[in-house]
Amino acid sequence: MRILKRKSTLEQLVDAVTDSLEAPKGVKSKLPRSRKAVKASLLTAGGLAGLTAASAGISSLRRRSEGAADGS
Repeated sequence: MRILKRKSTLEQLVDAVTDSLEAPKGVKSKLPRSRKAVKASLLTAGGLAGLTAASAGISSLRRRSEGAADGS
C-alpha cells in the first residue's frame, strides 16, 4: 500500500507548464488547459528538437567525409 503517490518527471513538467499557462484572475485565456494538450505539445516540441539534432549530426558527418575526400 502506497501512501504517497510520486509523479514522474514528465508529469511534473506537464504540471509546471500548465501552471505557467494559467491566466491571472479576471483574464480569460484561449490556451488549451487539458493535460492531454499540454503533453502532446511537449512531445511534439521534443520530437522537433530531436529531428533538428539528428539533421545537424548528419550534416556534420557529411561535411567531415567530404573534407576527407578532398585530400585534407
